[in-house]
Amino acid sequence: QEQLVESGGGLVQPGGSLRLSCAASGFTLDYYSMGWFRQVPGKERNFVAAIDWNNDNTFYADSVRGRFTISRDNAKNTVYLQMNSLKPEDTAVYYCAAKIHGMSGRLNDYPYWGQGTQVTVSS
Repeated sequence: QEQLVESGGGLVQPGGSLRLSCAASGFTLDYYSMGWFRQVPGKERNFVAAIDWNNDNTFYADSVRGRFTISRDNAKNTVYLQMNSLKPEDTAVYYCAAKIHGMSGRLNDYPYWGQGTQVTVSS
């Protein structure tokens, strides 16, 4: 059974950093593009970053570009989201997602989702 498990969330002060991990089991990520999304209670889930399955091209939401970096280690079947210069408005539950082949910023393009990890940015 395909499964994605996020980890690495927590409480961090503004300006701090966190690295989220997303480990896949039940399938290999070699042919999957990966995305990170985030959601605040009562609001829609929004795109954060994505990485292509084939050439490791990436793209980011405007709100995180230059601060967040998505990367992947296919040998470990894991995707990462390095988050630097965190702001209170980055507080959310962060989800990773997988789709076969080409990357996308559209939530509905991703059939596989993790359970989410909470990130709280507060002093």
